[in-house]
Amino acid sequence: MVNREEVLSVLSKVVDPELGRDVVSLGMVQDIEVEREKVTLTLNLTTPACPLRERLEKETRDAVYSLKGVKEVAIKVSSKVFSTRNDSQDLLPGVKNIVAVASGKGGVGKSTIAVNLACSLSLAGAKVGLLDSDIYGPNIPKMMGIDHELRTENGMIVPATAYNVKVMSIGFIYKGETPLIWRGPLISGAVKQMLGQVNWGELDYLIIDLPPGTGDVPLTVAQNVPLGGVVVVTTPQEAAVSIAAKSVSMFRRLGIPIVGIVENMSYFVCRKCGEKTYPFSSGGGREMAARLNENFLGDVPISEGIREGCDSGRPVVVFSPNTHEATALKEISFRVAGVMSILAYSKMAF
Repeated sequence: MVNREEVLSVLSKVVDPELGRDVVSLGMVQDIEVEREKVTLTLNLTTPACPLRERLEKETRDAVYSLKGVKEVAIKVSSKVFSTRNDSQDLLPGVKNIVAVASGKGGVGKSTIAVNLACSLSLAGAKVGLLDSDIYGPNIPKMMGIDHELRTENGMIVPATAYNVKVMSIGFIYKGETPLIWRGPLISGAVKQMLGQVNWGELDYLIIDLPPGTGDVPLTVAQNVPLGGVVVVTTPQEAAVSIAAKSVSMFRRLGIPIVGIVENMSYFVCRKCGEKTYPFSSGGGREMAARLNENFLGDVPISEGIREGCDSGRPVVVFSPNTHEATALKEISFRVAGVMSILAYSKMAF
């Protein structure tokens, strides 16, 4: 009969390809039990949205089956999200990873990406928050289908919840078509309040939807919050790509890692013939990522389903999960989670 040490020995040869270390030294293998010809264990991944889950589970199973005498392997897959933050950062103490979603210009679907990224991570099993920091154009309440009245509890603002995602937005205060006419200092103060005076609780990921450009709000967030990384959204045409590159440059200068580039509105698929057309050109985001030596996270089509979901507060990844566009968005969210695990791992000492 095999023993626990033999199981650990073969599993030490199973390597997480993203982190470059074996699953045993990473602490992913837990609760090993051997009962005659059956081996039971827990594989504790670094994120519930692990893009390599099936591969790691298969390689773990195959490794244990390679032991002589093993006829049954039972694997329970769980997760413990790595944190990109250190213990000295006491703002938002319960949040492991803060990910901003940015764009150089408006109209590229940045908020759409932020909403579906948050919902995808939540669907995968992560604890997720979504902060709408676009003070002048707070679209997140509508996109998430929330009509929320703010309240406080123990001196802290209680966020709304939709699709198991905690949500905060200035749109909960200034509703409908009420304009917000504020100067820079007031805007910065409001953003700080939504960060530090909201009871976010324990989160694996806090997604921050930034306003377009490189103005007061992006700078306030970048300078006051320990951002783990930034996702930059663009559309394919040169006019959008050139401005998005400025956002990449700004965050680099601030020392904030770029998680990667998303190309939105990349193409349109005809419902009748299935042919792809490219109304805004194609490949601009991918080319920018290659030129700037950043990750290309994926492209998302123009889709009536995405538009309808945003207008009705029914995110496409939740309500139409098997569509082409939902699959593309979910794959991007898994890649984001994977990159965040790598960034967190790089800060850890083993």
